[in-house]
Amino acid sequence: MDIFMDILVFLVVFAAVFYSAGRIFFAGELKAALERDPAANGYAEIIFTYSGYHALVFYRISSILKKTNVPFLPRFVSQLGKWMTGIEIHPGATIGEGLFIDHGMGVVIGETAVIGKNVTLFQGVTLGGTGKEKGKRHPTIGNNVVVGAGAKVLGNITIGDNVMIGANAVVLRDVPEDSTVVGVPGRVAKRKGKRLPGGINLDHSSLPDPLAQALERLQHEIDHIETEIADYHERKGENQKH
Repeated sequence: MDIFMDILVFLVVFAAVFYSAGRIFFAGELKAALERDPAANGYAEIIFTYSGYHALVFYRISSILKKTNVPFLPRFVSQLGKWMTGIEIHPGATIGEGLFIDHGMGVVIGETAVIGKNVTLFQGVTLGGTGKEKGKRHPTIGNNVVVGAGAKVLGNITIGDNVMIGANAVVLRDVPEDSTVVGVPGRVAKRKGKRLPGGINLDHSSLPDPLAQALERLQHEIDHIETEIADYHERKGENQKH
């Protein structure tokens, strides 16, 4: 009975300390989650149940250890965080305030990635490299950027401020600020609130597949041509009867 009470007291104290530390050291991240996730029901729920928040806690610890040149432990803590949350953040990455990782399973943030303020990453996002080159080999993400589920941003490229990257896009080149990117490879479909020629519907909740849209337009043209040919043959047959 005494052991049970000791364990219970320890858990209560740990929970209180964990909650208080989160409110102090992760205020920006907690505020971001509360503002951007309609399912969030208060700070306590985020602190104790959100894997994206837990991944940032592991990252912050591993990053501090790396900056103090502690061997081995930074990557160990990073991998522990990966096992616990399904989110891999290299301790060498640079992350600004207000990052929100929604659900987060499968998110990967590489060693030289730089993330600005108030960025949102959905599940399956990869901020990765494209080869075995040394030095800066991961993307730099600006402020107020949203990266959709399954999107891949690869290489030493720069994503400007206020950019939206559609789900499953593969971005391999720099993206100017105030743009929306979709497709494989990623292309800018909207810039500063204006659709570009050949652009598509940009509602993030229903971004279409650019390839499928192109095929649909092609099928429409084929149907139109076939209708014209059928009408021509019908008129030709009527003329021959007369």
